[in-house]
Amino acid sequence: MATIANPAADRPHPRRSILSPVATLARRRSQLTVRTPRELFVPLLTPILFALVIAPALKQALHTSAAYESFIAVGTIGLLVPLNTMFAGLSVIVDREAGAQRELLAAPVPRPTLVLGNLAVAFAVTAFQITALIVAAVARGIPFDATGSGIAWFLAASAMFTVGMYGAAETLASRVPEPAEYIARVPAIAIVPWFLGGSLFPIAALPIGLAWFARFLPITHALALMRYGLLGEAGGLRDIWGMASAQTMARLSLLVVAAFAALLTAVSVRTFARSALR
Repeated sequence: MATIANPAADRPHPRRSILSPVATLARRRSQLTVRTPRELFVPLLTPILFALVIAPALKQALHTSAAYESFIAVGTIGLLVPLNTMFAGLSVIVDREAGAQRELLAAPVPRPTLVLGNLAVAFAVTAFQITALIVAAVARGIPFDATGSGIAWFLAASAMFTVGMYGAAETLASRVPEPAEYIARVPAIAIVPWFLGGSLFPIAALPIGLAWFARFLPITHALALMRYGLLGEAGGLRDIWGMASAQTMARLSLLVVAAFAALLTAVSVRTFARSALR
């Protein structure tokens, strides 16, 4: 008896068809990005210097409490994430100019998977470096006051901020033709917002115009959430929203960071697809 073909059975499973090339591309990117331990640990030097050397020195010079060390330790994550993701974006330009990106564009895989594969590696490397920074801070004796729910807030904020910053890096890499031009734009994207986003001092200490500008920066919301999660401190959230309920303010800031991550990821995929046609 003849069997009737089932088109749905022959169609590849959509989840498998997306995840499989993303995993393959992520493995390839990881082999290019993390070839030696030095490439993992060198980006940690500046944030660890801030957290373990500069923070105690500032506490001593300004006669602040030990809580300031914890404040700075979390604030350095706001420097680590943008720098790490922006350098990951630089490797995209190198791969485009001297690597195998042209061949990959001709392969039978959806182009968004190239961006998602790069994102997966940048996310994993950044997560490792944030973990190393927190471990170093704890070993130094910097106090944290994290609960289970606080850790969840911290993980959500740091993860979404990382995704959003990599979206910005990938977008810039797709629009900028030369590595030198890309590097010239890194300070404006990765470092200037860090100074304004409540990393070294609360945004309430800024002039009123800059304080209002800082409230619109995703890094301000991300750092306030991270401090709320690890330190149980809602002052940063209150500087942004001015509400009485810490939970409400945390949810609003999480919504801002999540929107930032979703928007920049969508923009990066669209920009990459357009640049691939040129």
